[in-house]
Amino acid sequence: MQLVTLCISTAMVLVLLGLVVFSVQTSRNLSQWVRENLTVTVMLSEDVSVKDAKQLRRDLRHRPYAKDIEYISREQALKEQTLAMGSDPSEFLGANPFPATLEVRLASDYANRDSLQWIADELRKNPKVADVAYQVDLMDSVNRNLGKVNLVLLVLALLLTFVSFSLINNTVRLSIYSSRFLIHTMKLVGASWGFIRRPFMRQGLLVGVVAALIAIAVLGCCMWGLYRYEPNVRTIITWRELAVTATAVLLFGIVITAVCSYISVNKFLRMTAGELYRI
Repeated sequence: MQLVTLCISTAMVLVLLGLVVFSVQTSRNLSQWVRENLTVTVMLSEDVSVKDAKQLRRDLRHRPYAKDIEYISREQALKEQTLAMGSDPSEFLGANPFPATLEVRLASDYANRDSLQWIADELRKNPKVADVAYQVDLMDSVNRNLGKVNLVLLVLALLLTFVSFSLINNTVRLSIYSSRFLIHTMKLVGASWGFIRRPFMRQGLLVGVVAALIAIAVLGCCMWGLYRYEPNVRTIITWRELAVTATAVLLFGIVITAVCSYISVNKFLRMTAGELYRI
């Protein structure tokens, strides 16, 4: 019964620790996804044909900063704006006022102010390009906020790792506490410290593995429920993040319980009979 309680208590802490590892892992994907959804609008000259526009799109796809490029014709732009505005601007202007554009989705490494400046300068040198537009303030705001989120997650991860170690250490110590007189008796009959530690270390490793498997099962059920509720989350949460989280939980479970068992047994081994009665 004591081992069952120890496994469940340790598993609950490992679930918390697994959530932190999972959050840190997915924050990187989320940052990349947000940056890659920031676009640069390349407005084409009026005399550029559809064939030339598509050739320019093919050329830009080979540039390292281009993640994806979508061509929007003048007719498509007019249709989209008519739906958005509720009226056709060409009816009272006498002509289609919207140019053909290329919507360039940037690779995440280039979604910053400095990179955008030289990308825009390079694009403006092309005679087929009339102008280049991008939202610098939005991009700066996104980068600042993502930096703050990553910092908060890092601090939270360090704090919860310390808290998790303390909780598991106390749980393991309480489980060994009931055997403190057995430890002292074995020491009196001449058993070496390594011989005394061995069964407690094996028990700690067993508890760590079982607790980690329970925690992985709980986290797996949570992820399955999240996938069922929001299928699009697969673009951010991939099997790589799930595998890293499961591996981290298993390693944390084994290492922390083994270390805590080692520390707790050594503490009782150093105590005299009088000290064991007083604690």
